[in-house]
Amino acid sequence: MRSKLAIGAVIACGLLLTGCGGDGDGDDSDGPATTGPVISAPGPFFGECGSVTDEEVEAAFAIPDLPVVTRDSVGCVWETGDVLGPSVSFSWYRGSPIGREAAGSGLIGRPPEKIEIAGHEGFRGSIADELCEIGVQYGDSFFHWSVSYSDTPATADPCAVAGDLANLTAERTK
Repeated sequence: MRSKLAIGAVIACGLLLTGCGGDGDGDDSDGPATTGPVISAPGPFFGECGSVTDEEVEAAFAIPDLPVVTRDSVGCVWETGDVLGPSVSFSWYRGSPIGREAAGSGLIGRPPEKIEIAGHEGFRGSIADELCEIGVQYGDSFFHWSVSYSDTPATADPCAVAGDLANLTAERTK
């Protein structure tokens, strides 16, 4: 009796599994067709730290011996080590909308202004002589420079510094 039940169970499972499969003609029109995510072109190569050297950052920022605290594949940060001290950062965003970054700038008190660097649209957001950020769009990618003097008296106009660094990155983009 057990063997008949076991054979019956195997046959029933086989029929159920056969019923779940297609008819072999490749027409699965029971539901909407799905596609994978749209992958855009990889975009330009901005280079490590936006293809800008530590010496160029120090010269533009006008603070000597500004150490690099972070250096990785998507960005660099130069800062004095003081939480409220001056800093410069470069970030590279691939496949990310610059509009979201510009909107975020506006939400935290740095209303974005439209700019153009090397034929590419972007934005600049600033707070007086304390902080300036510049983002420049390249297709589905963009780079972003942020210059902050925080509570330290500015040694240079932060928007001039960010603009100089953004221009260097734009000139060297591959």
